[in-house]
Amino acid sequence: MSDYLRLGVNIDHVATVRNARGVGYPDPVRAALVAAQAGADGITAHLREDRRHIIDDDIARLMDALTIPLNLEMAATDEMLAIALAHRPHAVCIVPEKREERTTEGGLDAAGQQNRLKRLVDMLGEAGCRVSLFIEPDPCQVEATLRLGAPVLELHTGRYAELAGDAQAEELHRLADAAALAAKNGIEVHAGHGLTVDNVAPIAAIPHLRELNIGHALIADAIFSGLGDAVRAMRAAMDAAR
Repeated sequence: MSDYLRLGVNIDHVATVRNARGVGYPDPVRAALVAAQAGADGITAHLREDRRHIIDDDIARLMDALTIPLNLEMAATDEMLAIALAHRPHAVCIVPEKREERTTEGGLDAAGQQNRLKRLVDMLGEAGCRVSLFIEPDPCQVEATLRLGAPVLELHTGRYAELAGDAQAEELHRLADAAALAAKNGIEVHAGHGLTVDNVAPIAAIPHLRELNIGHALIADAIFSGLGDAVRAMRAAMDAAR
């Protein structure tokens, strides 16, 4: 098993800033190219139902411009399935989505949505997309991912990022156990949400993780240091933990 941990850079909030003024800049595609040049292994973009940040044209332009993989985050809807099948990105991560939430609030209930998710997982896989499910570090959700045949899962690290002290250590243990269970069953394990340069090291040190997807903290740091330096700093923190 390789010690190298891939970094996926989420460029959603570059689009958030653009959309706040209704103009064409800053361009998330330009951000993706800067991130790639600075060492990102992939680019993540979440096309939400309400198009609050990434829009359809962004996905088309990202597909044309990138030479590193694009990971499309999407809800389990027929509209998003059709878009993913039209573009066939390298990876598709199915996430829960509520219109009223500011950001993704938790993991997908894979165990409770088997029938709904199975068709999406199968169709996306047949189209050549690497399918992942964004779930909580819960054994029943890991086992549901296995039953659904998804080759990848992404563990929600949001609770870890919000906690401190013993509670954070307990959540880290849950994440490590879930990653080990998934890897034991042949599922590739990713993680993300709420990760920063300051809190990423214990997550990056989990040996079964193969990829972290990080967005908001990188875009926030980029305001002060530039996106390239922010990506390089995160890459260095991840490498040091390995």
